[in-house]
Amino acid sequence: MRLRFAPSPTGHLHVGNARTALFNWLMARQSGGTLLLRIEDTDAERSTPESERAIQEDLRWMGLSWDEGVEVGGTHGPYRQSERLEIYRAHAAQLLESRHAYRCFCAASTLEADRKAALAAGRPPKYAGRCRDIAPEAAARRVEAGEPAVIRLRVPVGREVTFVDLVRGPVTFHTEVIGDPVLVRSDGSPAYNFAVVVDDGLMGITAVVRGEDHISNTPRQILLYEAFGWTPPRFAHLSLVMGPDHTPLSKRHGVTSVAEFKAKGYLPEALVNYLALIGWSPGGDDELLPLEALAARFDIAAVSHSAGVFDEDKLAWVNRHYLKAAAPARLVDLSLPFLEAAGYVPEPPGAEARAWLEMAVPQAAASVDRLAQVPERLRLVFDFDAARTCADAVLAQELAEPAARAVTMALAEALADAPRLSDREQFRAIAARVKERSGQKGRALFHPIRVALTGAAEGPELDLLVPAIDRAAELPEGSGLARVMGCRERATELARLLGQSASTGHPGPRAQS
Repeated sequence: MRLRFAPSPTGHLHVGNARTALFNWLMARQSGGTLLLRIEDTDAERSTPESERAIQEDLRWMGLSWDEGVEVGGTHGPYRQSERLEIYRAHAAQLLESRHAYRCFCAASTLEADRKAALAAGRPPKYAGRCRDIAPEAAARRVEAGEPAVIRLRVPVGREVTFVDLVRGPVTFHTEVIGDPVLVRSDGSPAYNFAVVVDDGLMGITAVVRGEDHISNTPRQILLYEAFGWTPPRFAHLSLVMGPDHTPLSKRHGVTSVAEFKAKGYLPEALVNYLALIGWSPGGDDELLPLEALAARFDIAAVSHSAGVFDEDKLAWVNRHYLKAAAPARLVDLSLPFLEAAGYVPEPPGAEARAWLEMAVPQAAASVDRLAQVPERLRLVFDFDAARTCADAVLAQELAEPAARAVTMALAEALADAPRLSDREQFRAIAARVKERSGQKGRALFHPIRVALTGAAEGPELDLLVPAIDRAAELPEGSGLARVMGCRERATELARLLGQSASTGHPGPRAQS
């Protein structure tokens, strides 16, 4: 089996097209077939090399390799349509010679008038066939004289064109509604339906998996296959990916491209797994499966023809699963761009900083939807200001309570002669000393400790966060990690400011306006 994915390099890889690429890949791998990557870049105004490179990068990021095509090579190239123009010209000439195609000289204004008349009469608009009977010799003389012309397919009259869609079953079109499609434009450039048939036919494509928006193109393409004497491939038309409002997924729904989901910190295996679940189920008890396992179970006949809705909440759920399963070193590598942007890793981390990151990042990643949220989970490690804590109206009021003040002072005293709290046992031992000295327990004990050490009323579990703070504080200058104030220094500074406010009767330092 030979399949192809043939994107146009006119922008980023949309998740709908990425799903099409994925289903082609799954079908090729499940059948032991070949997947070909072809670039349909005949739209010279919109196609760019940068977009082509980005599409290839996105496919590789998703883990979707191809066996033949651009950058890989093969025996059926070239694999860019812009490099195949002579091939299209030769095949257009072949169709003209066999009378399966003809030259059309109708002006755009004439075609528009015919279209409006058909609509007014309640008929589907199609070419009226004005030029079908012009003798080839006469048409050739007019072209030689400089008269612009397109080349149209001569669609048989009074026929039904039927194909069995691998997703939808039998589909039939009558040639009454097809008209004679343009194969080659007046400037010599090939139209989509012509180029794709020539490419698929010459490249030996045996199955075409694409979006349902191409269903109406299929009868025209089948007639072209017949005109060339070629066997058409089998077709499978996938339902479109919809937004939450059940309209085709687009920019108005937010993030829609693979590159954007990557930039938000989704793992490739999560996006791929989720895309596979839109309109298809692998069966069994577990739908969270790696690519190879998805391929082993894939069956194009089991794909639903109902529209699938892209639900980012479910994607986040899938991503959380893969974040928890990912190796610490990989999580660090993938999180570094976000940590660098936050200023937490201003330089390439050395061995000690790297060890700290491989401890802290997995802890943070275990409670986020995507890696872009990791810096916020680590913010309490890097961003502490005792004066800001005292200037916060809610926190200042809480710390002013006698019980909270007693806990804060006892914490500062307990930490003054204690080693760094490098693990949860050391933190729990300090908490026990503070409990004994202050007489507080439960929330009355741990809430003031949290505020004193993090400057926040809520956050990650203290017995995980506190060791992360103190281990980071021990890292030497130039480790690659931003400097972190240790727990001892935090508690001491906050106790000092609370002591000042108690002696002056002032509620605490005010934030500067």
